[in-house]
Amino acid sequence: MRKSLPGRKIVAIGTLVALLAATTAAPALATGGATQQALDQVVADGVPGAEAAVTDHRHTTVTRSGTGDLATGKPFPRNGSFRPGSVTKTFVATVVLQLVAEGKIRLDAPIERYLPGLIAGNGNDGTKITVRQLLQHTSGLYNYTSDFAGVDPETLRHRGAVPEELVAMAMKHAPLFAPGTKWSYSNTNYIVAGMLVEKVTGQQLGGEIARRITRPLGLRGTYLPGHGDERLPAPHAVGYTPIGGKLVDFSDLDATIAWAGGGLVTTPAELNTFFGALLGGRLLPAAQLAEMRHGVPAGEINVPGAVYGLGLASFPLPCGGEFSGHGGSINGFSTLSGIATGGRTATVVTNLYPMPGTAMTDQVTALETALCSGK
Repeated sequence: MRKSLPGRKIVAIGTLVALLAATTAAPALATGGATQQALDQVVADGVPGAEAAVTDHRHTTVTRSGTGDLATGKPFPRNGSFRPGSVTKTFVATVVLQLVAEGKIRLDAPIERYLPGLIAGNGNDGTKITVRQLLQHTSGLYNYTSDFAGVDPETLRHRGAVPEELVAMAMKHAPLFAPGTKWSYSNTNYIVAGMLVEKVTGQQLGGEIARRITRPLGLRGTYLPGHGDERLPAPHAVGYTPIGGKLVDFSDLDATIAWAGGGLVTTPAELNTFFGALLGGRLLPAAQLAEMRHGVPAGEINVPGAVYGLGLASFPLPCGGEFSGHGGSINGFSTLSGIATGGRTATVVTNLYPMPGTAMTDQVTALETALCSGK
């Protein structure tokens, strides 16, 4: 759920994700090629294991490196469950934009209209922050997860949270800037967006994601867990977090502390299906999809030319064309998922977060390699 900042956090990163209708057939397993070499480099950086799922013309190839379980030496299970962190944001933004298309939400209306009194105090003013600015990270709201920096993840693993509590944490801080004047990644924005969905629909966010996205697309392994639903479904790679000089199994946790900003559970193939349907026009009308794709410069992503729209990021690819998608990290997993201009989709996931050294940069390289080479 967070953007990539140094230090320990219960949830982290926000960067990218994708397009193209992916197949539901069992993927083939690759044994070599440029993507293999790129994943091997991520593992050489100190990550236990990494996996890439590449979909091209409805055929998916899986490449793996390292291990999915340090205790047994087993590789990543093909298309296993994992936590994609901030990729959740694209799902939430999609639901909000569906409600915009239905006339139930206005993008340029102040959030105060829908959630009166929620954004207030210490200079925070919900009458001056629009729905668009929340989805685009131009609201100026403080990122509540910054308060978890330096906190032992074990103290947060089973804590969970309710949305109001997370927003209240942010309201203890002054805004970072006047709404609409800058871009800064803040998980608080999407906690508020999730609350907006629930207020407008009268239903729980997880239920709306299921009704509007996962059930229509047949995504049986993608869902937003509720409080106390800590178990990651099998099969899954073990998700590790470094604590006290050791890699600790952090596969199971109460992700309501991330909720609309990063609490989702999914699989690589289902992410590809989602982004294929989204950018292929199956989930949003053309007008709302255009709004989602229209971005502003996002320097914090640390990829040259990166822009961020409404829950969707993009940047130029080294082979030409453009990547569109999102990324996310939460204790145990780091994910990048997206599509190239030509239609090839790739999801790259590792089973360690926070990651050491240049591992995150090399993960971006692995994504670019998978999209550019397809093998």
